[in-house]
Amino acid sequence: MTDSAADFDIDMTRGVLKLIPRGDWRGKFLGSLDEKLRDFGDDSIGRDLIIDMSAVDRLDTVGAMMLQRTFLACQERTDESKIINANGAQQALLQQIQEHLAPCHVEPFHPNAFKAMLYRLGLGVVEAIQAGQAILSFVGYILASAWRVLMNPSRMRWTSTVHHMEEAGLNAIPIVGLMSFLIGAVVAFMGAKILRLFNADIFTVELVGIAVLREFGVLLTAILIAGRSGSAFTAQIGSMKIREEIDAMRVLGLDPIEVLVLPRVIALIIMVPAIAFLAAILGLIGGGLVAAMAMDISPALFISRFQETIVINHFWAGLIKAPFFAFVIAVVGCYQGMEVEGSAESLGKHTTLSVVQALFLVILIDAFFAMFYLEIDF
Repeated sequence: MTDSAADFDIDMTRGVLKLIPRGDWRGKFLGSLDEKLRDFGDDSIGRDLIIDMSAVDRLDTVGAMMLQRTFLACQERTDESKIINANGAQQALLQQIQEHLAPCHVEPFHPNAFKAMLYRLGLGVVEAIQAGQAILSFVGYILASAWRVLMNPSRMRWTSTVHHMEEAGLNAIPIVGLMSFLIGAVVAFMGAKILRLFNADIFTVELVGIAVLREFGVLLTAILIAGRSGSAFTAQIGSMKIREEIDAMRVLGLDPIEVLVLPRVIALIIMVPAIAFLAAILGLIGGGLVAAMAMDISPALFISRFQETIVINHFWAGLIKAPFFAFVIAVVGCYQGMEVEGSAESLGKHTTLSVVQALFLVILIDAFFAMFYLEIDF
């Protein structure tokens, strides 16, 4: 005996709206009914409804979900509404589906734009606090893993670390070097235009030296590394998360923090100071080139003036920040990669978040160091 195709009738006897499903209510037979049943559910809102299951031959979770969705219709109906004539198996399945059927979500009404703004601001603050707590917890995992590796150096994955030093650090030198050279040239050119008004062209040397050594060299390096390597960390780990490779690591008894995160963190901590040093040198070269071409300050005079007026503290003030920037960029990139869920949309979202959060934290740390240096007169 073959079951009849799924269908339903509507009865309005005695003023009560009744839905009578008939036939085989399994998923493979319900594609053509979904739109009609949704329209009926919309029309039944605000009215009592009885669903008579006496004519249903077979029922699976898809059919039960569609019937419960229609019955609930985004609202709580009165006691007059009910599902009748369902056998024991159908009753159990409908009850189970009802417990897991997501209710219709209605956006809260905001009386005015100011309250809506406060609501979104408060929500953003809560999300920022939760994100900060999660990242701090992730830092704790990294430090615990680093301690285990320090106690047992054979656990350290040197090959992976060197690979990431090349991929995330060495391969970033061309773009970082070019941008630092151009920034040094722009600073010198803009300074020259202003200082020439006061016949103080020679002070361009101090302007370029202090700006590049203390700020622009290391900050530009961190920004470019965050956009290039930090996002790459998120994409690499996130892709592994989607393909369930990280779950496979745990099954094999491997710690993903040791295998994936720690080598990347150590690689950036080693490479970012070296790249920042190179960026500072190239920034000075760019500023010296503009000084020679636009202000007739010869390279010999530029170097001599630089040695006389620029103290080594400016160089260390910039370079000390580099490991902190590197740690933050690597941690945020790896954390967002670990947070990726099983979809390409999630991967894109967390890659974007990785860059945004890393840049925010880099600027925040740079501001902290600026205030700290001001207090200690460094």
